[in-house]
Amino acid sequence: MKFVRCFNGIVARVMTVLASICLAALVALVMYSVVMRYVFDNAQDYVEPIGLLLVLFIAFMGAALKLRDGGHIGLDSLVKAMPPNVQLGLIAFQHVCLVAFAVAVCFGSWDMAMTTLDDQIPILNLPEAIRYLIPVAASVCIILFSIEHLLTLNKREQT
Repeated sequence: MKFVRCFNGIVARVMTVLASICLAALVALVMYSVVMRYVFDNAQDYVEPIGLLLVLFIAFMGAALKLRDGGHIGLDSLVKAMPPNVQLGLIAFQHVCLVAFAVAVCFGSWDMAMTTLDDQIPILNLPEAIRYLIPVAASVCIILFSIEHLLTLNKREQT
């Protein structure tokens, strides 16, 4: 359990740093785009596809990070009304469902990435697969973080 928590902590810190860098780059890119478009009347073509990749990365990694922190959206009024043992069972069921969903997203995104590997993102000349590898990475993180929560629940049940 300690190894999983430590490993996931490192993964979460790396994700946080990368997402923060992407957010700062997105802000700078949008400011640059606005100045170039409205001040110099010279809009750059590459801003939109780069911005889209940055937004995808921030959104998917942010979702995974919020799952680890327990800040994801949840309707827990019914769960809180249940006895403690039932609450643990429902929380475990939630994380098992999250793992199943993340596995489906991971395989589906991987399949799309492999299908679009030879296609290019216009203007950037990067493989289209990059757009689908971002959800693969986020799904793997969601699986890791859900497993960590499940192990934590198992530890709570034993005490």
